[in-house]
Amino acid sequence: MGGDAPDPVALTAAAPTLADAALVVAADSGLHHAAALGLTVHVVVGDLDSADPGAVAAARAAGAAVDRHPVDKDATDLELALGTARDRGARRVTVVGGGGGRHDHLLANALVLASAEFATLELDAYVGTARCTVVRTAAALTGAPGSLCSLLAVGGPARGVRTDGLRFALHDEDLIPGSTRGLSNELTGTHARVVLTDGVLLVVQPHALGDPDRPSPSPSPSPTPEA
Repeated sequence: MGGDAPDPVALTAAAPTLADAALVVAADSGLHHAAALGLTVHVVVGDLDSADPGAVAAARAAGAAVDRHPVDKDATDLELALGTARDRGARRVTVVGGGGGRHDHLLANALVLASAEFATLELDAYVGTARCTVVRTAAALTGAPGSLCSLLAVGGPARGVRTDGLRFALHDEDLIPGSTRGLSNELTGTHARVVLTDGVLLVVQPHALGDPDRPSPSPSPSPTPEA
């Protein structure tokens, strides 16, 4: 997507997925970021208010479809891009973008990722240095031991949450929107798993490749993470 250029750390984490991408959708000025990464863009979508007209013309000449929307539209460019990917048959989507810009856009796009509109997609996003993973049934996480990992319920309670490989384990428990109970958990090793029976979790790892500067976790008798 557009905005600031993707963080190099996030790009390193996302590189294996990007290399295997069967469909690349550029949201507005994301076209420039895709070109810088050497990716072939198949669709350019958005109001294109921040995309260079010459770059758009070059993408069209190279075979990309261009889906231009009015500036006064009812959806962000990211939402349009996700809809395009879904409608073209994608089942797994990785979003890569910058972490700067407006906070309202950042929050709105995080909620878009977890919305029912895209429930058929397996979604993760690299935004700035963070990785966000949408969990509807189960998800595998990777990172450095001791790196932060927050579990946030979106749109309603997340029921029957179970974790493996996190310092503060959850055993068939519920997380409620607006509660900070799932904030600031930690990986105990390099891999973890989150499972739930109902609802949606947005799992946020503030550092896409882990945070090696954090000390290794120590045992704690508390089953509940603290903010």
